[in-house]
Amino acid sequence: MGWSIPIGTVKGTVIRIHVTFLLFLIWIGGMHYAQGGAPAALEGVVFIVLLFACVLLHEFGHVFAARRYGVRTPDITLLPIGGVARLERIPEKPSQELVIALAGPAVNVVIAALLYAALAAGGFNPGLTPGSPLGGGSEIQNPAVGMLERLAWVNVFLVVFNLIPAFPMDGGRVLRALLAQRMGYGRGTAVAATIGQGVAFALGLLGLFGNPMLLFIALFVYLAASSEAHAVQIREVSRGVMANDAMITRFESLSPGSVVEDAVQCLIHTTQHEFPVVDGSGRLRGVLTRDDMIRALRDRGPDTPVLEVMRSDIPVIGQRQNLEEALRLMRENSLPAVGVTDADGRLIGLITPENVGEMMMIQSAWPKGRAGGGPGGGGGSRLGGRAA
Repeated sequence: MGWSIPIGTVKGTVIRIHVTFLLFLIWIGGMHYAQGGAPAALEGVVFIVLLFACVLLHEFGHVFAARRYGVRTPDITLLPIGGVARLERIPEKPSQELVIALAGPAVNVVIAALLYAALAAGGFNPGLTPGSPLGGGSEIQNPAVGMLERLAWVNVFLVVFNLIPAFPMDGGRVLRALLAQRMGYGRGTAVAATIGQGVAFALGLLGLFGNPMLLFIALFVYLAASSEAHAVQIREVSRGVMANDAMITRFESLSPGSVVEDAVQCLIHTTQHEFPVVDGSGRLRGVLTRDDMIRALRDRGPDTPVLEVMRSDIPVIGQRQNLEEALRLMRENSLPAVGVTDADGRLIGLITPENVGEMMMIQSAWPKGRAGGGPGGGGGSRLGGRAA
């Protein structure tokens, strides 16, 4: 995730802190300083750090549950609104996703139970009555309430909040897993995403009555639900489709000796946004995007060699590999394209987010039950076609 700072690695999972989280800590410190000076500021920051330590443990609950099913977890990012564990993939078996989703809240249940036991051993009885420290969220900022009591309450809150049936909360994934057992993964995701958007709408309405934070959470939940549904739709479309069924085959390419001015002429006279740089043997050297081209033209001039401004980290896949592999590479590395090669390693096509989106639109419009099943469905249809 962009604008994040790595602070350590645990069992192969990189822990990152988003810049906005650091700004959030500064804001918390400043707010408490204005109320009670330096001691209050220090206590406020320490409490938030401990709270997010609980959030981090929550995310590692997901991580270790996912590893049980062979799913890699590249990193965890801490944001002001919580943590995000990035999984390489979500298991297709609903029972496995159910375990992974519930593992995070289960960690908070354990933390709350341990804190409760520690408080009880110390002679304090944190009953969940309206006037007790664990009896309501309003007590979380009460300076008269001890830090352990507040942490115990906040872990209870994390369990309840994360089980709201809306993406990206764990409750949305639990709901999707339960629905997928009855109606399939794609349909289950669509229904769960719709419910999540309904929850977001309800949170937004509540936010209009004096809680701006709920408006922010509602927007985040709505966008996350839409993103999850879109990602699964792409995955469903790509399943069983070969790279050569979805690749662009009619495109302009640049040579290693080309300069930015040559690329500009291609941009003007075509509808392309990504231009592959191909050597004399037909092998892909990199891709020059429209944005990189314009930036180079402005900052370095039209005579700049494309080799100096292209993206050279563009991977290639074989034409008989699954389209899902290309999508995974683009998603994990934020790539503008993936090259498709023949058996001799020569570039024969490109897969871009734009042409995959067009493929999705075509498939959604394809008449139900028609022979062939749309692009990649066995009817011989191919986006772009192979140039003669």
